[in-house]
Amino acid sequence: MKNTVYIYTRDLQRIFTNWAMIIIVLTLMILPSFYAWFNIKASWDPYGRTEGIAIAVTSEDEGSTIRGQHVNVGKDIIATLKKNKTLGWTFVSKEKADHGVKHGDYYASIVIPKDFSQKLGTVLQDRLEKPVIIYKVNEKINAVAPKITSKGASSLTQQISEKFVKTANGAIFSVFNELGITLQRDLPTIQQVEQRIFELENRLPEIKKVINEANDTTQKAGAIVSKAQAALPEVERLTADGAQMTQQLNTFLTKSDEVLKNAEPTINETLHRVQQRALRVQELKNQLMEKDIKPAEVSAAAEQLKGQLTKQIADTGEILTLLTDLNALSQQKVLSPVINDVKDVNTLLQQQLSDVNSLQQQTKNGDVPNQSVLDRFSSRTDQAVSRLNALTNSYSSTIVPAVEQAIKEGKDKTASANSLLDEANKSMPDVSNVLSKTASGILLGQQELGKIAKDFPRIERNVHNIADKIREFQQKENIEDIINLLKNDVQKESDFFAKPVLLKEERLYPIPNYGSAMSPFYTTLCLWVGALLLVSILSVEVADEERFKSYEVYLGRLLTFLSIALVQAFIVTLGDLFLIKTYVVDKVPFIFLGLLCSFVFMTIVYTLVAIFGNAGKAMAIVLLVLQLSAAGGTFPIQVVPAFFQAINPFLPFTYAISMMREVVGGMLADIVRKDVTVLLCIWLGVLLVGIFLHKPLSKTSAKLTKKARESKLIH
Repeated sequence: MKNTVYIYTRDLQRIFTNWAMIIIVLTLMILPSFYAWFNIKASWDPYGRTEGIAIAVTSEDEGSTIRGQHVNVGKDIIATLKKNKTLGWTFVSKEKADHGVKHGDYYASIVIPKDFSQKLGTVLQDRLEKPVIIYKVNEKINAVAPKITSKGASSLTQQISEKFVKTANGAIFSVFNELGITLQRDLPTIQQVEQRIFELENRLPEIKKVINEANDTTQKAGAIVSKAQAALPEVERLTADGAQMTQQLNTFLTKSDEVLKNAEPTINETLHRVQQRALRVQELKNQLMEKDIKPAEVSAAAEQLKGQLTKQIADTGEILTLLTDLNALSQQKVLSPVINDVKDVNTLLQQQLSDVNSLQQQTKNGDVPNQSVLDRFSSRTDQAVSRLNALTNSYSSTIVPAVEQAIKEGKDKTASANSLLDEANKSMPDVSNVLSKTASGILLGQQELGKIAKDFPRIERNVHNIADKIREFQQKENIEDIINLLKNDVQKESDFFAKPVLLKEERLYPIPNYGSAMSPFYTTLCLWVGALLLVSILSVEVADEERFKSYEVYLGRLLTFLSIALVQAFIVTLGDLFLIKTYVVDKVPFIFLGLLCSFVFMTIVYTLVAIFGNAGKAMAIVLLVLQLSAAGGTFPIQVVPAFFQAINPFLPFTYAISMMREVVGGMLADIVRKDVTVLLCIWLGVLLVGIFLHKPLSKTSAKLTKKARESKLIH
């Protein structure tokens, strides 16, 4: 050990007593920092400066006339993009756009064709055609730019779709609303038609009696017929109006069939989202049930549970509202079992939320979570997951048929009413004919009354049939329910169908800029590069090493390299924090962990070169290249090829980058402890290899080095 310290102190003395060596060492200490600083600063906020990425925009839309109104969606898109500064929108002709994209003047182009508005308008026709936006991108100019421009194009089409759906739905629901208001206004008239039909039915025996007695009492018969004739025009008008209104209702329900069917995928999508969140709640529940969980961890998990449960309660509430509205159309209330199941799930979710609030309150007071509350919450969580799985599994076999049946019954209601009133309207000429013949019979005498008596049984049957159908309709359906459904809030319904799902983003450990997010990778990388620079410039051999034992030479010179490497790490971490002002939550641990990384990296690189000479330098470079791809520093490790995923757990960079990310975004102690432990184990293993295998391995590699030097091409 004494000789090891001697070699180290002698190295320091030789450095500090030689001004040229001081300059070289200082350069080696500072130079690696530039690698990290320049790269971090260059990538500081690339997605915040996308306004310089030029995209050519051309609109050839000729517009279209939709329901008597001229529209030009392409013109509206251009006006919107002129106010949008997220990308470098440039408005040029199609020819200039094509030429510019090919020659790199523009990264991409967007062309709105001539028939864009026309195809959008086909939504009101029998033959639908989807409009197309032509997007061209030059992918050879830059690897990242196409992703940014594609995101801009996708966002544009999404905004157009949302706006169109909202507008179209608004128009449809406005018509529904208008029809509902009209039906409500004319409801007394429709009800009056029904009353007149019933009144006519009730008076048929009286009319029959009058006809039978007409031969003897023509004056009495004339008075009765005159009264009936006076009432007949009103009956005819009421039946005609009622038939027309129910026909309009049937027509609009038929047109809205496709809109109502959209309820099925909406329910399905929302159910799956609730199910996924329920599984996440179950995962967090399992975490809470761990015996050694700390109050702070309980509080953190409870906060996540509150967010998930609140979203689930809101989603199931939306499903309940939609199912309830659809169920109102059904005489058999076919959706009632599904509604009850969703209500049960909603109740369980609210109970879960109450349990979570109780747990959180206990941990805020510093108490240990109540086991009975934990058990109750666990049971309710499992019940909710089970109920949601059952609902999702039975969606196609139970919920979809029930929704379709409710829609069909709504249409059948109005069709039945229309048929009933239409038949009543068709019977009115017969009634009019009978009364006219009765009046003529009174004037012509007893001779004509015989003919009227023969026609009366048929009229009597028709009136009874009409009255029976009205009563049957009243028993099955309620026209006021249909009116209430049509009169729903137009704005809310159109907004819902345009964007039925809202995204609420919650950022954990937010980092304000891309450069800071990349600082763990570039800082770690520069420390390895710094180690490579040291072994490339400084010698790992001791001039009079024959005086010392092999392990003394190895350890003595290692201390020299480690001293310089630690200064390198100190400079780069301080520069990250205070020179380029990288965002770091835990600043002091950031510095110390940077020192640890440099300590481990320098030991690895030094040991490779001390044992294998120039071949060791090549090994260190190969190891660097592998770590660039396999350590997950840039792309997530899950998206790289299988080979790199396989070697990822065995690379120092994997753990170095991980622990540096922790202190940058907000440190989790257990992750840092694991990463530090692995790095120290790697360091210890390399150190033991260097101490015990330095002598035998270096002899073997020395022969190779000696032979190579004979070529006079390497030093």
